[in-house]
Amino acid sequence: MVKYGLDYTRCRWILPLLLGIGVIFGIIGLAGQAWLQSATIPFVQRASLWETCTRLDGTSPWNCVPLNTYAWGRGAIGTILTGYIIFIICFALAIIAFAVCLLRFNFIRGIGGLLFVSALFLIMGLVIYPVMYTNTLLVTGVGAFGWSYGFMWTVAIMAIGLAFFFCCLPNYEDQILGNVKPDYCCGTP
Repeated sequence: MVKYGLDYTRCRWILPLLLGIGVIFGIIGLAGQAWLQSATIPFVQRASLWETCTRLDGTSPWNCVPLNTYAWGRGAIGTILTGYIIFIICFALAIIAFAVCLLRFNFIRGIGGLLFVSALFLIMGLVIYPVMYTNTLLVTGVGAFGWSYGFMWTVAIMAIGLAFFFCCLPNYEDQILGNVKPDYCCGTP
């Protein structure tokens, strides 16, 4: 990052901006209504993180049941929400670290560690949800994942990638703060 001219003064908003985009994706994922749905048309079954809905044919009204009535539903909701809340906390800490106060590299490595924890919780919940849903509730036998589920996977993948950046950034502390003379040649003299 530093080698190709991306120094701290020009790029200090990139990591908090990416975390902010992840927060927006998480809101879209949590609010979405079609995490899983039956693969056949007309759709006779759909599910969000919060409820599962079924109907007899394409014209009848949806009959919805909350997923928190099942133990695995509460577990999936809890782990996904825990991971997402940690992700939001990392976003707030990144704004504090990069914008409000001076750049603190030991603080940044802690944000990276929290992002790894967030990714762990998100991945656990995102694996529990479809496995248990298809084993217990899927009527048609074949389900298709919706965009909302994909947005939550995007948040988990972003958490992993950003965690690596936050953990590796302190290794270039001197270059970022301008304490090292830049080397414009290909080799050392």
